[in-house]
Amino acid sequence: MIVGVCALKLKLYSSNSLKEKRHITKSIIGRIQSRFNVSIAEIGLNDNWQTSIIGFSCVTNDTKHANQIISNVIKFIDGDSRVEIIDYDIEIM
Repeated sequence: MIVGVCALKLKLYSSNSLKEKRHITKSIIGRIQSRFNVSIAEIGLNDNWQTSIIGFSCVTNDTKHANQIISNVIKFIDGDSRVEIIDYDIEIM
């Protein structure tokens, strides 16, 4: 069993309040959940309205497949004009 884990630090450009931040992050999380088979949640910087940390994971039987899923999710988030990926950390276990 292979577990792929990724944490992304995001900068939110169109957010002017915590309410707007939650709307944007919930929208991104919902779209990823419906498109990819991953577990995902906001895991940090909950009280900062300009940045967010989102974590997601996948379980598979192949390291190559785990890397592919993680890179596809990162590309998907990178394509969203409301956010910029500042940093990310990937672990394959």
